Amino acid sequence: MGGVSALGEDWPTIRARMAKGETAVRTMAEWDRFHGINTRLAAPVTGFSVDDRYPRKKTRTMGPVSRMAVYATEKALNDAALLNDPFVRGGRVGIAYGSSFGSPAPVIAFAELMTQGASKTLNATSYIQMMSHTAAVNIGLFYGVTGRIIPTSSACTSGSQAIGYAYEAIKWGKADAMIAGGAEELDVTESAVFDTLFATSTRNDRPHTSPRPYDRDRDGLVIGEGATTLVLEERERALARGANIHAEIVGFACNSDGNHVTQPQAGTMEIALRMALEDAGLSADAIGFVNGHGTATEWGDIAETAATHAVFGPRAPIHSLKSYFGHSLGACGALEAWLGIEMMREGWFAPTANLDHVDERCAELDYIMGEGRRIDTEFLMSNNFAFGGINTSLVFRRA
Repeated sequence: MGGVSALGEDWPTIRARMAKGETAVRTMAEWDRFHGINTRLAAPVTGFSVDDRYPRKKTRTMGPVSRMAVYATEKALNDAALLNDPFVRGGRVGIAYGSSFGSPAPVIAFAELMTQGASKTLNATSYIQMMSHTAAVNIGLFYGVTGRIIPTSSACTSGSQAIGYAYEAIKWGKADAMIAGGAEELDVTESAVFDTLFATSTRNDRPHTSPRPYDRDRDGLVIGEGATTLVLEERERALARGANIHAEIVGFACNSDGNHVTQPQAGTMEIALRMALEDAGLSADAIGFVNGHGTATEWGDIAETAATHAVFGPRAPIHSLKSYFGHSLGACGALEAWLGIEMMREGWFAPTANLDHVDERCAELDYIMGEGRRIDTEFLMSNNFAFGGINTSLVFRRA
């Protein structure tokens, strides 16, 4: 596993900052020039650059989203002891990777062409950087991967879908290993998408108090960024080569609400959770912790908690990591899987930051608040839900 987050690039650093109650949310003064949106909050990755790490010849097709994805993949392949291994280029390793969009900046070049008749910045790599499958393609080019490519661009479930589809590719013998994950780069246009829906937080002078998943005083989400890669491998092969195994994926499910593009439905969310349990061959009682989606939007929080309660009852311990990193969209499913696995391995789960008073309209659950909690569990469920009514659920078993 490997990642780039707004709180750091490794588990010890991220864990220490979360334990102190730190979040990555800040006021974006550079957004003051945009008068069409109300929010000025975001959770950026600061100080990240691969300019001195990778040659320009390899990075010219990469926008920031791909650079983070390629770097997270380097970290994960190194952790898996597969970096520079010929196996990765042999045809039995594939890629399942997602983002909700590519790099937004090159869009300007095409907009100039359409509105002004010419563009000074349009070049041969503009589309490659902006296309929704840019992260998956650039990972493949950079590491010479010749197996199947499964690009997932499904907004907030891009990362979780990628992990699930990678798991299924290995499960059904289509690959021996898969590079899986998600990435997103921060851009004001992404905040604008939610701002037009009145779904963003406007606590612009109090960034440390937002977002507030499941809290009665929440006022919307905050956009973040980052990238996370997991290297999935067929279990017996991984054991045979002595791989450092962090967890086992035992269940995955994905379905659609089929109802409304932006109004989540608790009923079909519940079905997704039950399908993941069925795929894992587990009862609800086996799950010791639920890694929630928790965007801090009103109807999203209410629908998610209702679905979770319907499956687990009031006993389920739950938190939302978006309270620390903001909503990293295409990256969140992979980022939350990585950190969820780390927490399960350690037996310590972070509280939801800024959760002081649970909204009485949210279902009764065991919300982790205030301080982290020691929980010894063999199984973790991680859930994500996206625009268009796309629901995903992953079940991990501690190695």
